Amino acid sequence: PGQMMNFLRRRLSDSSFIANLPNGYMTDLQRPEPQQPPPPPPSASSAPASASPAAERRQPPQSAPPQQQQPPPPQQQQSTGSSFFSSLSNAVKQTAASAGLVDASSAVSSAAGRKFKLLLVIDEPHTDWAKAFRGKKVHGEYDIKVEQAEFSEINLIAHADGNYAVDIQVFRNGTKVVRSFRPDFVLVRQHSFSMAENEDFRNLIIGMQYAGIPSVNSLESIYNFCDKPWVVSDVLK
Repeated sequence: PGQMMNFLRRRLSDSSFIANLPNGYMTDLQRPEPQQPPPPPPSASSAPASASPAAERRQPPQSAPPQQQQPPPPQQQQSTGSSFFSSLSNAVKQTAASAGLVDASSAVSSAAGRKFKLLLVIDEPHTDWAKAFRGKKVHGEYDIKVEQAEFSEINLIAHADGNYAVDIQVFRNGTKVVRSFRPDFVLVRQHSFSMAENEDFRNLIIGMQYAGIPSVNSLESIYNFCDKPWVVSDVLK
């Protein structure tokens, strides 16, 4: 046991052993021991003698314990829904500005002061809906102004706060007409989904529902009728 203790003392007092320890490991051994007073100088008359084993052991060099770096505080993460809608809103605003669409706030203020209601009719040009609504009034006070276009001629921008704008590109007598407006309500008379190529306009139905645009016929029923088996299964319940 005595030889083992002497070996451990010599091993633990070795400076190379202490220096190779990982940070934070056996910190008690890495603390500098209190400095001992130097031994008195030998007298001139005394003959050189062999140093004792205790004197031969050298003290490990004093070194300050390594400082551990503090981990940076975790950054606060935004919720997925908030980040998504924020990005969507910014993208929609940039698209509206680049397309030159009317500002939603100015559209609301102008709609409040006008004496007519703007109706967007989505249908093929074989029916003239402006003629059908000519002379008609809403609540006996507001005239009805009709804007008619097909699904393929409509672009819709809908915001999460309920603001929206419609951009149509139609041909009238061989001339391309581009208009941007904010309809008060909509009438859908054209099928919004077909198996033919480029005949899926369900995104416009979803956009109108998302923006909360009032509709003469139910947008929910229009979307459900895009899938006939779904309607049949619902009727059979």
